[in-house]
This record gives sequence, C-alpha cells and structure tokens, in this order.
Amino acid sequence: MSHKTRILIGKPGLDGHDRGAKYISQVLRDAGFEVIYTGIRRTPEEIVEAAVQEDVQAIGISLLSGSHIEMFARILALLNEKGATDIVVFGGGTIPSGDAEKLKKSGVAAVFTPGTPAKEIVEKVRNLVSNS
Repeated sequence: MSHKTRILIGKPGLDGHDRGAKYISQVLRDAGFEVIYTGIRRTPEEIVEAAVQEDVQAIGISLLSGSHIEMFARILALLNEKGATDIVVFGGGTIPSGDAEKLKKSGVAAVFTPGTPAKEIVEKVRNLVSNS
C-alpha cells in the first residue's frame, strides 16, 4: 500500500491573490502528492492547526503581501509550541533574495520566487519530505 505525502498549502494574511498557491497545489498534485489547500486569508494559527489535524509532512506558504518574515516566524513558533517541528515548511511568492536567506536561516526549508520552474519545485519538495 503506497502512502502519498501530504502537503498543506496556506495563504496567510490579507493578500487575496491566490493564483500562485493554486498553481503550486496543482503542480504538486500532478507530481503525486496529496495537497490540502486552506484558501486565502488564513491566520498562522488556522494553518498550523489544519496541518496538525491533517497529519501533513510539509506546509507550503504563499505570500505576496510583504509580511513573509512575520508570518513564517509565527508559523514556525506555532509548530514548535505544538511539538510539530517535524513538519517541513517551505514557501514562495514575492520575497526578496535577502529575506529568503533570512527565512532559510530561521528554519524555512526552501523559498521559491516567481519564475522558479515547476520541475525544480517538485524535486526540491520531494527531497525535503524524504529527508525529514
């Protein structure tokens, strides 16, 4: 019996543009992952709660609003509080390269910016969840 890797895609904050989140959700589904998309305007608390309840191996966060540092920090803190640090966190959106490096140093496993090839995202996510 094969077990599909479960990934939650979250869109925290007030940003209502979710084309990228929906695109990545479909790309990951097409690659064989089971994807749960929580929809727009979710709080970090809602995203982490859903991730724990759904027993996911990874959370992908899509951000375009400029609040990426705060949102990722809150999500990582909540995962720590819930004892769920085994859940891999990655993200994407309009994130400056300097901020991407800060996010990686804080515990975000990967940051994808607009234009990253879908194949590259799939390969990186597959490697992240297989090594967790």
